[in-house]
Amino acid sequence: MANQEIVFFDLPSKTPNKTWSYNPWKTRIVLNYKNLPYKTEWVEYPDIKGKFQDHLPKADLYTIPTIILPDGTWVTDSFTIAEVLEKKYPEPSLRLDSPYLPKVKEILVQVLTATKAVYVPGVFNGLLNDASKGYFRRTREEMFGATIEEVAKKQGGEVAWKAAQPALEKVTALLKENSDGPFFEGKNVGFADFAWASFLLFAQRIGDDVYQEVLKHSGDAAVHEKLLEAVKPWYERADH
Repeated sequence: MANQEIVFFDLPSKTPNKTWSYNPWKTRIVLNYKNLPYKTEWVEYPDIKGKFQDHLPKADLYTIPTIILPDGTWVTDSFTIAEVLEKKYPEPSLRLDSPYLPKVKEILVQVLTATKAVYVPGVFNGLLNDASKGYFRRTREEMFGATIEEVAKKQGGEVAWKAAQPALEKVTALLKENSDGPFFEGKNVGFADFAWASFLLFAQRIGDDVYQEVLKHSGDAAVHEKLLEAVKPWYERADH
């Protein structure tokens, strides 16, 4: 069976080491949901390019999640990975044709954009090992044009959460469209649910204070908590 395992590249964290980042969460949940045999290889940020560049098309940025399929094929990007795994292992279905998926993807961009001054400092200070901190600081400060500390002070806190609130409320409205819940499509789970649950798990890993702010500004914490609880069987394996 070992040679049939998928290799899943993930970003390590401080102890306890387990998945923390939003994008790898999506892939890990899919692998668990489809009950596919896999092993995790943890790769610190500065080591990603060296490990990936000979196996993937030349890119300015090599990213995690990336997987190696049993036939040796490398696949990167969480949404692309979901599409490839769905085609190769169609059951149980990820419902990639769900009308909710493009809506959730669009809202996630809005939420992540609005809250970057919260989660970037949170990741740097609370989750990263020393091996990744220099790379993370340099690349994020190039992106911001300011230090992580300056960004947190000027754009974080309530400023970020107020900016995120309209998008968070949109997710709440979508989750309420099917009253039999807890998923976007009622009783039917799919990748849209995994994508949103991944953001909630990301917030939890940064800190309970961050997760509580998400719930507070969503307009109705209960629907998000119910979704996360329903997805739990597929995110419990998070460290191997």
